Formats: sequence, C-alpha cells, structure tokens
Amino acid sequence: MQYDQLFFPVGLNLRGRRCVVIGDDREALEKEEALREVGADVVRLASPSQVGEADVADAFFVISTPQDAAFSARMRGYADRHKFLLCCIDQPTYGFVAMQAVAKSGPVRVAISTGGVSPAVGSTLRRALSRALDERFARFMACLQTIRRRVRRSSDGETRKQRMRDAAAGFEVDVTIRYPRWFEEREAAQRPNVLRR
Repeated sequence: MQYDQLFFPVGLNLRGRRCVVIGDDREALEKEEALREVGADVVRLASPSQVGEADVADAFFVISTPQDAAFSARMRGYADRHKFLLCCIDQPTYGFVAMQAVAKSGPVRVAISTGGVSPAVGSTLRRALSRALDERFARFMACLQTIRRRVRRSSDGETRKQRMRDAAAGFEVDVTIRYPRWFEEREAAQRPNVLRR
C-alpha cells in the first residue's frame, strides 16, 4: 500500500543549538519545554505576525504551531534560504520534520509516528507505552547505567558487550492491541468464507 508521506525517524542532538518555537498555544509551550529539556537554546515567538526572516535566519530548528498556510509557506521560504530544519505542526507540506509522539522514562525515548495518518492512534500508543515505561522501568534503566559505567572501566570491549547482554537477559515486553468494532467487522467481511464439512 502506498502512503501519502513517510518520514525518516531520527533523534536530534540539540544541546546548545538555537531553536525557535513560533506560537502561543498549548502545543507551542509543550514544544518549548521539550526543547529546553534536551538542552536546546530556545526562543519562543508568540505572535507569528511579528516574525521576520532575521528572527529565524540563524536557527538550527524551527517549530511553528499556527495553522496558517500563508505563514507556513513564508517560513518554508526562509528555511530553504537559511537551511534550518522546519516543522509546521499539522502542515507537513511546508516542513522537513514531522513531530512524533514520544513516550519517555529515564534516558529512554520511544518515538511514534503515524506519518500524519492518525495522530489519535499515535497518542494512544504513546499513552500505553508511557504506562509501561513507569518508575520501576526507570529504576531498571538506572541500574543498567550503573552496571555499564562499572564494566566500561574494568573490561575490554567484547566482555563489556557480553556483561550488558547478560544484565538485560530476561527483560521482555508483551504487547496487546484491540481494534474498533467497525474495523473488526470490515476484517471479518473480507475473510474468505470456508464451508465446514
């Protein structure tokens, strides 16, 4: 099946990089907070009507939340000229970056993208993973980090890898998915009828 748009998943090291968030809605505030959490140098510009080319020219990454096609097209022009990464929330035509739903616990980040097909499905997956990646999971990861630091100081490369594999042995994840009734009915209708003898 062909999808309208697929994105290449990647993590960005934004520590010390200039990032600009444009917008004054809840999403803009959340993006600003998330960027600060990873050490980015963040500027938030609340009013898109006051954003000029000079405000974004030296940015590494720009996130724009206003749902304004003309403004987003103008931002795309700036991005093309100044070579910064651009994300126009819910307007993937204008940007180069699609935001992903992220479940996090300790150092672990699990990013989920539906390629813009269904943000609601992405949010459901994120909530389920966030429940699974609870405080106990964060403590487990902290223990693994302590072990990693210890074996890094005292072992050669192959021994380190084996000790870390041994430390994670027994860790498993179970996943269960339930679908809406309309989809289950559609699937059932498309199954071939098998006559019982």
